[in-house]
Amino acid sequence: MADGQIIVTGASRGIGAAIAVELAARGFTVAALSRSGTAPAGYGIACDVTDEASLARAIAEVAARGGIAGLVNNAGGFVGKPSAELSATEFEQTIRLDATSVLIACREVYPHLASAGGGLIVNIGSFFDKLGVRESLGYCAAKAAVGAITRCLAVEWARSGIRVLDIAPGYVRTELSKDVVASEKGEKWIAGRVPLGRPGQPQEVAKLVGVLFSEQIAYLTGETIYIDGGHGIRL
Repeated sequence: MADGQIIVTGASRGIGAAIAVELAARGFTVAALSRSGTAPAGYGIACDVTDEASLARAIAEVAARGGIAGLVNNAGGFVGKPSAELSATEFEQTIRLDATSVLIACREVYPHLASAGGGLIVNIGSFFDKLGVRESLGYCAAKAAVGAITRCLAVEWARSGIRVLDIAPGYVRTELSKDVVASEKGEKWIAGRVPLGRPGQPQEVAKLVGVLFSEQIAYLTGETIYIDGGHGIRL
């Protein structure tokens, strides 16, 4: 059994669920946070990551059960809308879910990792962080912020032994992307646009997360690692 618990937010389905299962299979104790409290592996805690107090309470509950070795900030969402119709409230809601929650979770887990001599935080971003995508302004801005949060915390917390990384998937076959990935039009577009000719699978992202926690590559921090089948670099 690997030492310490790993917190995974948004762990009830999709990429988050796959990450929880993968980490548990590698011997880690997984604290699965989600609105429903459903745990595909490990144990579940009901938590709304957009509620600062709820998130703080959930992390404190995990710490009360034992040491914390790491955090995976996976919770997020996407709502597409033409930018000319996007209200400030809608924009801020996306930022709060996809970026502010990352900051809060990192901040709340920091003292536990620091007191333990270090740990690893993995933020799940998106390759949209470097692209211009129609009707995706809020999501693109939020995921760009995740990359910035990752870099800043990696620099600030390095001397505490805490490493921070950003994994940025491309199109992955999940509930979140079903309108694009699962449609006939979407499948044809992805087959022609993604060099590997297909969307990713949640388990592929999960394996990358698992490797980072299992191998403990001590000199790797602050980076955004893209896992998009080559989509983001294609001309």
